[in-house]
Order: sequence, then structure tokens, then C-alpha cells
Amino acid sequence: MMKLMVMAGTSDARHIIHNLSRIEGIYVLATATTSHGVELAQNSGADKVLNGPFNAEELMSIMKDKDIEIIIDATHPFASAATKNAINAADSLGVPYIRFERPSTNLPDNDLIHPVGSFEDAIEIIKEIMGVKGIQEENNYSDSENLPNGRILHLAGVNTLHYLTEALNPELVVARVLPMTYSIEKSLELGIPPRNIVAMEGTFSTRFNGSLMEEFQIKIVLTKESGQSGGTMSKIQAALNQDVPVVVVMRPEIEELKDKLVFGKVDLLVDEVLSRSESKS
Repeated sequence: MMKLMVMAGTSDARHIIHNLSRIEGIYVLATATTSHGVELAQNSGADKVLNGPFNAEELMSIMKDKDIEIIIDATHPFASAATKNAINAADSLGVPYIRFERPSTNLPDNDLIHPVGSFEDAIEIIKEIMGVKGIQEENNYSDSENLPNGRILHLAGVNTLHYLTEALNPELVVARVLPMTYSIEKSLELGIPPRNIVAMEGTFSTRFNGSLMEEFQIKIVLTKESGQSGGTMSKIQAALNQDVPVVVVMRPEIEELKDKLVFGKVDLLVDEVLSRSESKS
């Protein structure tokens, strides 16, 4: 029996778990950072799922306790801390580390697209485009008909929403978040009006994204470069179709990955694990 740890939390991770769990002689221990993620990993076929997040020391303890032979990091491209913890734990124990990395998105050459390296940089560009000074303004934007230059559509995950609400009046922000209690409560705590919270799960078509932008009178979009499986291009294309500027936060570069085994296709990763399993037996 080969014992694997899959650090989950993405649709890619669920595909990896599903494929590996069907192979005889492989035991899959998954980790997830939310109760929803735990449920999804369980439904994908994981033998056991632990609810994290876990730092490097905690990962080492789990790996030693469960006799983990390979750690597969299928966390989100922006979960750089999780990736660094996994590499640190694997290297410390001498356990092979395999990374699944979503292929990056080739952004179109268009003046409406503003790639940036951080959310701080994104906010500066958004403020410039929107022509607002920030949250200190005395204007009350409760009247949706009188918002300055329209609204901002936030498509970058609820945990990055504070960058906008700390710099701009929350009345300006439409947040599409996961339909989870945590996400909705977090949005409300940050001042997003209930009417501006769109709770939905999944990736959506260009047409659907465009309809959402039109319905909420969106004048600028903030998103992350999360790859094709994250729906990045459908968001960008929907905005371009309506001449709406898009600020795209590019994924972080992780130095520790440079000498690691990285796959961009699920089937190739599964083949690698299967080969190692067969060699062991």
C-alpha cells in the first residue's frame, strides 16, 4: 500500500483525488482548509480528509504519523504559503514532493487589461480608473443610481475582498463569493451591502459573466490569474466584450518550486504516481 497526501482545495485536486483513489494499492489522505473543501475531497474518494490549514511542522507530524510516502501539492496558485510549507515539510523528512500547477493564462494584448503583481498595486489602478479618492469621501453611495463611474466587480475570492473595502467605499463593490456562511458573513462584515453579494460556486461562461456585469452596471473588474480551470479567460473576455477594464493580479512566483517536479496535466501526474507505486511493488 502506497500512502499519499494530497493538499486539496481546488477542482484540480478533486480530479487528482478521484483518479488516484481508484487505483488499487493507493491510500489517499487529503487536506483541506474549509469544511466545504473537506466535504468535496471526501466526495472525490479520499480515504481520509483532515481540516487545516497546517504549517510545516504540523504537516511533518501528520506525514510521520500516517507514513506518507509522497506529498502532492494541488493547492491554489495563490496559496503560496501552503506550497512553501509543503516543500519545507517534504524536504525535512526526505519525502518526495510533487506539485500540480495550473497552466497560466496568456492574457490578450489589450489596453483594457491591467496585469499587476499585487493587490496593493491593483487598488491604486482601480482608484485611478474609478476616479474616487477612497473610503474617506463624505459621499453616501446608498443610492445605486448615483455611484461615481459605476461599480467594481470583485472576482478574486473573499479573503482578498478587504483590499477593496479598506480603500474604497464598500457600496462601490459587488462581490461574487462562494455560497458559504463564512464568505457571506465576511462580505457583510467588510461592509458589502447584501444586494451586492452574489453567492455562487463554480466557473461560468463568458455570456453569464457578461450578463452579471451588465446587471450590476460594472465599470471595472478585479480578478486573479487563476488559470483556465479558474475561469480566468471567461471573466476577462466578458469584460472586454463590454469595454470594461480588467485588473488582473498575477500569480506569485515561488522560488522553492524551481527544482521540484511540477505537472500541469492531471493525467501525467497520476501516471507518475502510478509508476512509483508499481516500482514499489
